[in-house]
Order: sequence, then structure tokens, then C-alpha cells
Amino acid sequence: MKSSSIFKVSRRNALKALVAGSALFTIPAIVAKETHSDRKYNHQINYKGHHQAGVITKEQKNVSFVTFNVTVSSLEELKDLFKIITNRIAYLTQPQKLPVNSNDKMPPFESGMLGEHLDPDSLTVTVSLGSSLFDSRFGLKHLKPRHLVAMTSFPNDRLDSNWCGGDIALQICANSPESVVYALRDILQHTSLYLAPNWKIDGFLPSRDIDNKSTPVNLFGFKDGTGNAPADNTDLMNELVWVTDSDKEPTWCRGGSYQAVRLIRFNLEFWDRTPLEDQENDFGRHKITGAPLGMKHEHDSPEYEKDPHGDRILFNSHMRRAEPRNPERYTAKLRRRSYSYSLGVNESGMLDMGLIFISYQKNLKTGFINTQKRLNGEPLERYIKPFGGGYYFVLPSVINDGEYLGEVLFNN
Repeated sequence: MKSSSIFKVSRRNALKALVAGSALFTIPAIVAKETHSDRKYNHQINYKGHHQAGVITKEQKNVSFVTFNVTVSSLEELKDLFKIITNRIAYLTQPQKLPVNSNDKMPPFESGMLGEHLDPDSLTVTVSLGSSLFDSRFGLKHLKPRHLVAMTSFPNDRLDSNWCGGDIALQICANSPESVVYALRDILQHTSLYLAPNWKIDGFLPSRDIDNKSTPVNLFGFKDGTGNAPADNTDLMNELVWVTDSDKEPTWCRGGSYQAVRLIRFNLEFWDRTPLEDQENDFGRHKITGAPLGMKHEHDSPEYEKDPHGDRILFNSHMRRAEPRNPERYTAKLRRRSYSYSLGVNESGMLDMGLIFISYQKNLKTGFINTQKRLNGEPLERYIKPFGGGYYFVLPSVINDGEYLGEVLFNN
């Protein structure tokens, strides 16, 4: 009996100790649940200015690129469309207390997916026009930007018409997917009488790279955009990106830019079986640091003049073909703004993932087209297959309240 009592007391004490210990271990978990994220969603990017936001703006984490075909037939209706789009951009890029619908017999005023408040979340909506908008429908043919044409195939392309073209394109960027989707749904709700969606693709950048303010890494595991010209260099942006008074374009184009979009499928299963040496030779850079081969730091000069025979950085590497620096820096007259995408798996059970390549340039030919011609036949073509996209012209921005995107075109 005595020993039995001792056993019961000891067992009781052990259970008390176990419960107390478990409570101690669970306290941090409870505290962790009660802490709030330091993430801020209220950062606002001004939609007004000399140029549209979203071109040389620092890249946000998420994008939806959507193209539309115009369904109206008159110029006045087209003007109304652009007034509506401008008003929605003005609304969505500023903090809002979202309206409440008290009539439960009617649809809500908005989707409700952001709760009671709309925070800008670094949202930008960049509006551009395809060459098809300058056909005979609206009498705008004589005002078409000089270099704006429909995108045609390069040798390695396999273009699908379902993923090409469009009268109007929207590039919607923000730092969370829900902000992008909310903005898209809002614009669709207000423009459904004027537009029909053509194609849409969602993209993303690595959160850790954006948060750490480092060059984003693409799905091949290499830094993407190292060679970009600095956006804070106004003279260089005017030389590479923006249409200025010195360019032989219709006067309304000043302050705009040509936009090239390429949807590029990656063969990741093949790439992941490729030796590191081959991967680095194909890009011309070290995979981890992003430095040119033989260098230590991402932004080191490749010093091509010390490698005249291409022994260190191969002549057919992506880096050397894209920007040979001959005769000058920024041989590629463009600024890129690309995102990764994921569309699931294809009919063969392989990952349907890749790159939404977007570049901006003041001249489509000297920018993207000439750069792509230098890249034709590069070794990376074994791993990539472009399948869609298009060429567009980014409208000049609005500067004052009461103006609307496209007004300079229609009043020309």
C-alpha cells in the first residue's frame, strides 16, 4: 500500500511537472501568434508625372500583364474608356476607405477581398497601346508611333496567337498578389462595356531579393537585370527609354516609351541536369555572385578588352551577346523589367514556368529588336522557347488633375 501511494504521488507530481513544462514551451508560440507583421502596405507611388509609373519604377514583387481588345466603335467612346481607366488608377493608387453596401439585394460596390481599407501597396498601373489600335476604326492611323508594329517571330520562337497582341495592355504591379488582383477586378468592373480581355499572365519576383534590395534571381537561378542602366540617371533614361523632342515621332509620343513583352517558357527539367560550368558559360556569369566570369562582384566590369579571344567569357554567352560593350557601355538600348511566371504543368507533365521578359526603349529597333538579333542562336536557346507577347507603346503620363491618359493622342 505504501509503495502504491508513493507511486501515485510521484506520478501526480510528474504529470504536474509535464503540464507546467508544456505550458512554458507553448508561451512563445502564443506570443508569436499575437505579434503583428512589420509589413507595411501603405506606400504610395504617384501615378502623375512626366512619365507613367511602372517603367523605371523600382520593381514590385508581383505583376499581372493583361491585354485587351477594344469593343467600342467610336472615338468618343474610346476617349471615355481612357478617362475611366485614368480615374480608376487615381483611385487605386491612393488610400481609400472602401464603400459599404447596406442593400443586401444588390451586389457589393467592390470585391471585398481587401476588407475595409484599400492600401496602395506600391501599386502602379502602366497603360500601353498595341499597333492594332491604330487601324481604321478610330481614325488614328496617321498618329501611330513610328516603330510600332505587330510582333513577328524570331528563329527560336513558337508563337501562339492566343498569347499575342492586343489593342491595349495593362501592366499592374504591387507588392502583394491580392493588391494586383483587386486592382485588375476593379478596372474590369468599370470598363466591361468597352474592353474584352485578350490574354493575361501573372508574374512574381523573389520576395527575399526585393526585401534585401538585391538583383532578383530568375528560375534558372541567375540574377536578372544586373546590366540595367541606373534609373536615377535622367540623361541616360532620356537616351535609352523615353521618347524626347529630338526623336522623329509624332509630337504626342514625347514622354512615352516602346514596350516589348516576350513570354518565354523555360525547360527547367533539362536545365537542372546541366553541369554548373555549362550554365555559367551560357550566361557568362558566376551563378551565386552574379559576377562576370573571372570576377568577384556582380557589378564588376567584364573587361572584354582583356579577353579578346573569348577564352574567359565566351563570345556566344548571353551576357556578351546581349551587351558586347562595343563600342560603348549599354549597347542594348533598353531597360528591362522582367518577372518569373508559373502556369502549372503542360500536357507532357513538365513544369510550364519561365520568364515574362519586359523591356522599355525609346526605339523598338535599336532597343529590343537589335538586341534579340544578337541573341539569335545563343546556347541558351536549348532551354527556352518564346511563345507569346507583343510590342506596345506606353502612353505619356498625366501631370495635372483633370487630365487623362491618351488625351495628348486624341487632341493631336
